[in-house]
Amino acid sequence: MNKDSMAFVVYMIHRCANQWGLSPAAVYRKLKESGCIDTYLVPHYGVLHTQSSAYVLNDIEQYLRIRGIVV
Repeated sequence: MNKDSMAFVVYMIHRCANQWGLSPAAVYRKLKESGCIDTYLVPHYGVLHTQSSAYVLNDIEQYLRIRGIVV
């Protein structure tokens, strides 16, 4: 993970936290445990960072839902 992708992940964690009414720490745990950070956000940073945060947030919600994680 480079500096840019890390900043993107941190931004999305805070965006999700605001949307879901959770703490950033709780969101981080959900994303980390599900593999979302390591298998989705970081590897696809090149494309994802060009999308709106609402689009990426929706993708994250779908990613978690498929894995049975409730937000």
